[in-house]
Amino acid sequence: MALVSHAPPGSATHGRVLIGAGLLLLPWFGCLAGALPPADAAAWIALDALEAAALLTAGRRLLRRDSRHRAPAAAAAVLLLADACADVATSPPGPALAVAVVMAVVAELPLAGLCAVLAGRPTRRSARRGVRVRRPGDRCAGTSPR
Repeated sequence: MALVSHAPPGSATHGRVLIGAGLLLLPWFGCLAGALPPADAAAWIALDALEAAALLTAGRRLLRRDSRHRAPAAAAAVLLLADACADVATSPPGPALAVAVVMAVVAELPLAGLCAVLAGRPTRRSARRGVRVRRPGDRCAGTSPR
């Protein structure tokens, strides 16, 4: 979570972190394919492929200062949280569980937290323009109250 407090929201540093994490997942597909039974490998590879796609998309958009980074960052946060929970819940007791807990605490959960923060914070551009979020009770221009 140190990256969240030391770099401004939507910075190029965050974009590079997300792209790096997405690229690191690519060789992991081969490890999963070789270590797990085919049915299990397909499920885990599909989940990790979705994570990689969301991380790479959010990172690329952050580097381009595109405010549309929020949706893929939110998707990555949810997928990473689900992955961490599923890894810990499905690992057998012993070294496999210890590895799952370490991966969750060191990599998946901090990255999910960063993605959640990036998804929830406005970009500097939208903050400068004074973008206003509509609330349910707001009236549209040109409409009369009921």
